[in-house]
Amino acid sequence: MTTSTTTKRLTVGQALVEFLANQWTVDGDIRERTIVGTFGIFGHGNVAGVGQALKQYHVDHPGLMPYHQARNEQGMVHEAVGYARMHRRRGTFAATASVGPGAANMLTAAALATTNRLPVLLLPSDTFATRVSDPVLQQIEQPHDTSVQVTDAFRPLSKFFDRVDRPEKLFSIALAALRVLTDPTETGAVTIALPEDVQAEELDVPLEFLQPREWHIRRPLPEAGPLARAVEAIKGAKRPFIVAGGGVLYSDAEHELRAFAESTGIPVGTSQAGGGALLWDDPQYLGGVGATGTLAANALAGEADVVIGIGTRYSDFTTASRTVFQDADVKFVNVNVASFDAYKHGSQLPIIADAREAISALSSALSDFHVDASYTERIAAEKSSWDDLVDEAFLPSHLALPGQPEIIGAVQAASDPTDVVVQAAGSLPGDLHKLWRVRDALGYHVEYAFSCMGYEIAGGLGAKRGAPERDVIVMVGDGSYLMLNTELVTAVAEGIKIIIVLIQNQGYASIGHLSETVGSERFGTLYRKMDPETLDFQGTEILPVDLAANARSYGIDVIEIAPEADAIDALSAALATAKASTTSTLIHINSDPLIYAPDGEGWWDVPVAQTSTLPSTQKAREEYLVEKAKQLPLLG
Repeated sequence: MTTSTTTKRLTVGQALVEFLANQWTVDGDIRERTIVGTFGIFGHGNVAGVGQALKQYHVDHPGLMPYHQARNEQGMVHEAVGYARMHRRRGTFAATASVGPGAANMLTAAALATTNRLPVLLLPSDTFATRVSDPVLQQIEQPHDTSVQVTDAFRPLSKFFDRVDRPEKLFSIALAALRVLTDPTETGAVTIALPEDVQAEELDVPLEFLQPREWHIRRPLPEAGPLARAVEAIKGAKRPFIVAGGGVLYSDAEHELRAFAESTGIPVGTSQAGGGALLWDDPQYLGGVGATGTLAANALAGEADVVIGIGTRYSDFTTASRTVFQDADVKFVNVNVASFDAYKHGSQLPIIADAREAISALSSALSDFHVDASYTERIAAEKSSWDDLVDEAFLPSHLALPGQPEIIGAVQAASDPTDVVVQAAGSLPGDLHKLWRVRDALGYHVEYAFSCMGYEIAGGLGAKRGAPERDVIVMVGDGSYLMLNTELVTAVAEGIKIIIVLIQNQGYASIGHLSETVGSERFGTLYRKMDPETLDFQGTEILPVDLAANARSYGIDVIEIAPEADAIDALSAALATAKASTTSTLIHINSDPLIYAPDGEGWWDVPVAQTSTLPSTQKAREEYLVEKAKQLPLLG
């Protein structure tokens, strides 16, 4: 296929695959492949382009670009995201899909990746660039704009989007895509739309384009002025508090954070993405903060006069919808590599820098600073009190239907420090944020920026691909399991071992609880047969759906826990069996959704109807207004 000493004759699909196989991410002394493999489901849009290229290189150059099957286009992108988090955003997968529904199926996962600031390369196929057989199968037709296609829906969901509608555009587009993919400020879903005819067209590809290329992750240093102003504010603080987000982990800054917290005595709370930034038994660590936070973290956050946010985007759950920080004069020092996040909440003390570099600089400038003894005593007392509450929540109740807290306690006790717990949606993220005792920086993997039902199993597979030496424990409720369980087939096909703890509570328990708080009385959240008279699902007849049998039908080993007084003991034994196994195991256990974790006194702003004929909604509105009155503008 060589046409000269400086070019190579390839199709667009072949050139893109070979290009991607030679991209490397460099982060200090760490060098790893940027695109470690490609997931693909093939159809008429990509089978002759990227699909043909993957097959050709599989034959001619085995291992150049590994290919992996998937059962759902959304699932394969979730796998890429799970891998990217375990590799601290240094590596990810590409995902290719066919025209129309194949591409559209990736939209949810694209939004998840961008919201979480986690890199994934999407290669959705597009309709003919030449329009020679317009309209083709699965083509969207909009009379007002005939250029609009399914792939255009990726534009608002992507950090980068472009369309290779001519072969020679590939070079600039591919390079621009990799720049964004490896940019710590801009990363997320990166989308290159590939018209099906262009994928198969040939062109002369410069050999330089195909050579190994390194993308160095930027670690910007804090500027002197902003750093000095932040140091001055912290030195004047009586009750400083650190909010650690995912940026701490993506920067490999957990060691610097631990040293900084120890030397200054400043307590730390984490967002969901920041879980693992400090380990649970660190004296300065008070657990999760915000709407799903611990009583200890929220108590001290509520009194903080200076809040030091490090690598957090300050979502409404982290700030408890702007109610957790109650000091009237609170100031925010926001450390973030992205200015968009550094200026959140009107902060006048932003530090736009890499988390690790900023913490190191703060440590040096604050070497003579330490909180006073009374504050240190308060931190220890709050931490001890909360730890006692967690211990109590983990005690077996010996009920036939145990509560979710004691199920979490049993999983915690059976797990090893380096095991990874994976979760995303329902009531489990809130309970895990409060209760899970993280013992390793990468041991807590809860996707909560998008909180996508169905992420858990696919994300767990991605986490296992990223850390094959660890056990990955996926905790999932029945509602989320039903959303996307087919990637269990992928686990069987590739012999990937994960442990799935499926908690059956007969419905959407989390939204059911939320429904009660807004006065809707769990309407539409129970899994029940429809009552032919009332035309609702509020009855008592439970659906005869066997989720354990469903998992078993995929070829997964299944252990069912009977609803008996020794259910928790049986769960512990099942986990030991699963950990000893070399193949994937699903453990099915029934739970009581009305047994809740200890209250962390966090609030989440979900508006309640201003007027209603329902007494439950009227009461909920009154309670909502009480909490709403605590909401502050947080102009720091």
